[in-house]
Parts: sequence; structure tokens; C-alpha cells
Amino acid sequence: MRAYRIGQIVPSSNITMETEIPAMLRSRETIRPERFTFHSSRMRMKKVTQEELTAMDRDSLRCARELSDADVDVMGYACLVAIMSQGLGYHRKSKTNLEGAITDEGKSIPVVSSAGALIEGLKEMGAKRVSLLMPYMKPLAQRVTDYVANEGFEIQDSLALEIEDNLAVAARDPLTLIEDVKRLDTKGVDAVVLSCCVQMPSLPALAPVEAALGIPVTSAAACTVRSMLQQMRLEPVVPAAGAMLAPGLRPAA
Repeated sequence: MRAYRIGQIVPSSNITMETEIPAMLRSRETIRPERFTFHSSRMRMKKVTQEELTAMDRDSLRCARELSDADVDVMGYACLVAIMSQGLGYHRKSKTNLEGAITDEGKSIPVVSSAGALIEGLKEMGAKRVSLLMPYMKPLAQRVTDYVANEGFEIQDSLALEIEDNLAVAARDPLTLIEDVKRLDTKGVDAVVLSCCVQMPSLPALAPVEAALGIPVTSAAACTVRSMLQQMRLEPVVPAAGAMLAPGLRPAA
């Protein structure tokens, strides 16, 4: 049995990734022999505005250097909109920058971002047409929608809940998403992203919404866990965490 160290680069006001990522991996521990510990470094951000996101993103390199001191096995950049608001395809540049900072410290540690993990996970699933649910104000929500579309997906529908305060996002009851998703057009889509934001809690709602809709349902956090497990060369399986972490993920028909 080996213990893996999970490093997370998180906004200072994010209290969800240090809840949902451990919850998923603790659940995985019930079906697989590995064990996980969790380690974070924080970037300052209170409100989800373009100005605060840009300033926060600049601080991510410091966080990567700090986490490299802990010899973590993988690092996750835990803010989807911070990446997607910086320009189309920015998750690739961010990964290069962060891994460069880690290399400067004499370490070699894989880096994933929630933004990149969502894109890569949907592609791995074989999804072409998707619907997105997110908490952002409409201008940022449009940037996220455009970003996902630019990666080759057809956006059937997107719903912005327009919550600017990041702690208010985290305070939402995740089961509220069971009702929220009824406002989203999901007819004929290959997948639904129930939370296109790693601060908006969604884990308890993934399985029930998937069962109700009869189509694959995932979240940015679930995609992040999948990518982390893949980087550590572990089977990306977690019970009751939606299609992205189900055994034997198969491409959409």
C-alpha cells in the first residue's frame, strides 16, 4: 500500500476543492489499496472578477514552487475560470509555466488544471455536444462557454447562475443542482457538465442527475480527479462520482 501526495493550487477563498477532491479519493480508497494525503498552497482571490482572476493566476507559480518542496506526486491548479478567462487555449500555457517553475526547483512533478482536465476528459469520453452549468456572472460565463467551444465542442446550452462572491458559490447546497439542471437544455447532448466550476459543490448531485437524465454527467472537479489519477498511473475509478470516474469509461456513441 502506497500513500500518494496530492498537491492543490487553490484560490484563497476556495473551500470546495479541499472537500470534494479528498471525498472522491477517500471513496476510492474503499475499493482500491492506495491511500492519499492532501496539501495546498493558496492564491489570493475573494470575488470572481476578471481583475482578481488575472492577479491570482500570476501567483500560481509561487504556489507550484511551495508545493514542490513537499514532493507531491501531482499538482492540480484548482480554478477553472482563472485559466479560461486568460485566453483561448491558456490551460496549455499555464501547464508549461507551472512545470517550468517546478523544474527550476530541481523537481519533476506533473501538473493538471481543472480547465485542462475538463477539456481532456470530455474528449476522452468522446463527447461532441455538451451543456454547461456554472455559477459565474454572465461575461465570465461567456468566456468559459467560448473556451469550451474553441476546443471543438458544440455547446447546446449553458446556464450562468450569476454569483460573484466566491464564498457564496461554495455555500450552495449541491443538491440544488438537481433542480437547476431542469433549466438547462440537455436534449440530444452527449454529456452535461453539472458544475463547470470547482468551487461550486456538485459531488452528491452527480449520480442522481445522471440517473434522472440517462446521459453522462460530470463536473470540473471529477474531471480533475480523473486527470490526477491518470498522471499517477492509477486506474481513474471512483464510486458514485459520475460518468468520468465510472469503471470502463467508453466514448459516446
